[in-house]
Amino acid sequence: MRKALRWLLLFIPIALALHWAKQGPILVFAASALAIVPLAALMGDATEALAEFLGPTWGGLLNATLGNAPEIIICVFALHDGLVEIVKSSLTGSILGNLLFGMGLSMFAAGVKNPRRDQTFDPKVARVNAALLMLATIGLVIPAIFVASSGKTIKRSVTLEIAGALFILYLASLVFTILRNRPAVGVLAAEAALKEPKRKRAAMELAPKWGRNQALGILAGVTIALGFMSELLTGAIEPASETLGFTPIFSGVFLLALVGNAAEIFNAVRFARKDQMDLSLGITMGASTQVALLVGPVLVFAGFFLNQDMNFVFSDFEIVSIGLSVLVVRALTFDGASNWLEGLMLIVLYIMLGFGFYHMPVPH
Repeated sequence: MRKALRWLLLFIPIALALHWAKQGPILVFAASALAIVPLAALMGDATEALAEFLGPTWGGLLNATLGNAPEIIICVFALHDGLVEIVKSSLTGSILGNLLFGMGLSMFAAGVKNPRRDQTFDPKVARVNAALLMLATIGLVIPAIFVASSGKTIKRSVTLEIAGALFILYLASLVFTILRNRPAVGVLAAEAALKEPKRKRAAMELAPKWGRNQALGILAGVTIALGFMSELLTGAIEPASETLGFTPIFSGVFLLALVGNAAEIFNAVRFARKDQMDLSLGITMGASTQVALLVGPVLVFAGFFLNQDMNFVFSDFEIVSIGLSVLVVRALTFDGASNWLEGLMLIVLYIMLGFGFYHMPVPH
């Protein structure tokens, strides 16, 4: 695990102590959020170590499956507590955070280090991810159009059917990856890039040196710890947001989402600084694609079993934000090159959307 994040593990006992001492929700939320960041990174390291024993294809599938496990765990606990609106907005935040802030920060960091030339990457992978994201955005629009046109509350079956269709599309993208041996989604794209010697050396600097049983034990322990920290986090986020004056949508988009994706963004920036833009974009664009096609449907299914009304009826501003972000990213990555100015554009767009979400009134 990255040394810079290792010290944050100290916040696990701090968060537990603050919770048992019944301290303010802001302190509990902040401590548990800081504890989740290294746990998410540690889960990624354990997954990567296991992937080494499975080979490139099945190892990539394992990474793609468990790459979003921390976010799913956090959101399931939030659903259990009835925080449906915050969970829905966290999906929007994960897509925007990875697509704009994560990718923008990566492009900016790589461009500042090498300002006299563009950084290059495979445009085919970027175009496939952008196309998948556009289709997922359409899936998010359909329930909102249904509600607006009929004036009725959407039926749970409609959301379940759309979630099933998106999940099938995700599985189809994995099959396409295996049959064509051309990774197109998330960590699978990074896995293909690792076949090149230069990139493999850069990635191995971050890879853990664990055996199979050790990796399995760490993965199990981290999952349990994530469960405890997620319960503290979701229990404190609502009162903490009210104390800070944040709306549930803003809290989901810019608090809960960034906690679950901080480790991925950190890795993307590290790869970008090493001039490994294929790996960096594979993480950021791939993570957004997985949120739309995998995490969203899984949370809808979880809401069904938890008897929570988890649906895809997002606000108009959330849908427009995702749609515009996908179009901007598609335009900037179409040529297979990036620079620091393009990265700054994405960061500024993320900040402007943040202002909009902050001043957005609570929907009735």
